[in-house]
Amino acid sequence: MAKTATRVEPGKVLRRNERKSVQKYRFYSQLFSLVVNIWIGVQFYLFVKYIGSQGAAEVISRPPGVEGWLPISSLVSLRYWLNTGIINGIHPSGLIIFAVILLTAWLFKKGFCSWVCPIGFVSELLGDISDKIFRRRLKAPRWLDYPLRSLKYILLAFFIYAVFIMMTPASIKSFLYSNYNKVADILMLRFFTDISPTALIVIGSLFVLSLVLRGFWCRYLCPYGGLLGLLNFISPTRIIRNEKSCIDCSACSRVCPAFIKVDKVREVRSDECSGCLACVDSCPVSETLQVHLISKKRPVSRVKWVAILILVFWGSLLTFKLFGPWQNDISTQEYIHHMTAVEKGQYTHPMP
Repeated sequence: MAKTATRVEPGKVLRRNERKSVQKYRFYSQLFSLVVNIWIGVQFYLFVKYIGSQGAAEVISRPPGVEGWLPISSLVSLRYWLNTGIINGIHPSGLIIFAVILLTAWLFKKGFCSWVCPIGFVSELLGDISDKIFRRRLKAPRWLDYPLRSLKYILLAFFIYAVFIMMTPASIKSFLYSNYNKVADILMLRFFTDISPTALIVIGSLFVLSLVLRGFWCRYLCPYGGLLGLLNFISPTRIIRNEKSCIDCSACSRVCPAFIKVDKVREVRSDECSGCLACVDSCPVSETLQVHLISKKRPVSRVKWVAILILVFWGSLLTFKLFGPWQNDISTQEYIHHMTAVEKGQYTHPMP
């Protein structure tokens, strides 16, 4: 049974939450990020065609932002930077993007996933399609959901173990400056342009599973999301529920894409919370579900919180793009040389 207004402090009148939803801003933020990544992908594809023609085609510059799609190389670069204090010149923007993502996740409760990540955006769109097809939000039963959620942490633990424990400082440097790592972005592109039947089946399966279970990749398999989720527990951002004015309508829990029981807790503390603020938007009672930054006593306007998130992420990347380090040290002629070896399949992964 829902609570009535008698639960509210004497003299305090409940009123409908008249603040505008920030979900439309989130959609625009995600769409902008998707467009930027598509633009980077197209430009990089044309660059690879250019170097594949031995410089005979129209000159196209390489977009450094493509390195954001090299998370393993970026993780190794992070280890190298922690050891030496040096940002390697092979994929410097990859390390910068990775660091900014970590910063954003720490400050804004995994906010990268719900406000910037293009994969997360596509995953949400598939989830919305699923809701319309099945006319309800499907969720795996608890006995299956918890084991599946552990998979991304198992993958994360494997990569952390391989990079931070198994690899020596010498092997870290050897990998970063290897011919394989120099063309890792090209090899990644060829994975999609020359996709194998097995890879196509795997991607198709993930697509179908994302229609059946909302956010299948993000919730169960993405080690990147697992790492960002762990930062949730030390994030200065807090979503706090006022138990006195809450009317137990459960609107917040119904809209949560991570299936968090927001209406049952005083403060949202979950590795699955992506800071989408859908729960805060859905609350019908003013000042009942609020965003707090650092101080639990002073709530922050959702619009300001969103503006700061976007400014921190894109502003940081723009600063490094303008003032460096951003561009890599590989010349066009060296890329043309490596492209010949790539075409012959001569570069294999140097890590054991």
